[in-house]
Amino acid sequence: MSQDITGYNPSISKKIKTEQIEQIIKAIIGGKYSWACVLVLQFSGYNPTDYIPYRTYIRLLKNNRLLGNSEQNQPPMAKVDRFDIKSKWLRF
Repeated sequence: MSQDITGYNPSISKKIKTEQIEQIIKAIIGGKYSWACVLVLQFSGYNPTDYIPYRTYIRLLKNNRLLGNSEQNQPPMAKVDRFDIKSKWLRF
């Protein structure tokens, strides 16, 4: 039996570094499961807005970055431009 996973490209996936895994684990221990999911997506090289609604993503960014909780859970800002994200959810 073979399974066709549309859009899956094994060459896209990146290895998550130890520090990033620690950030994900801290988010899970802190009960921030949605934020942990965002971190996993970002650290894996995926755009979180392809998988979650844009408004939810922005709310998670505000709650976890802008309120000072972010220094431990934040990927490098050079790689994440939170205001220049194009979502595939809204297509006209």
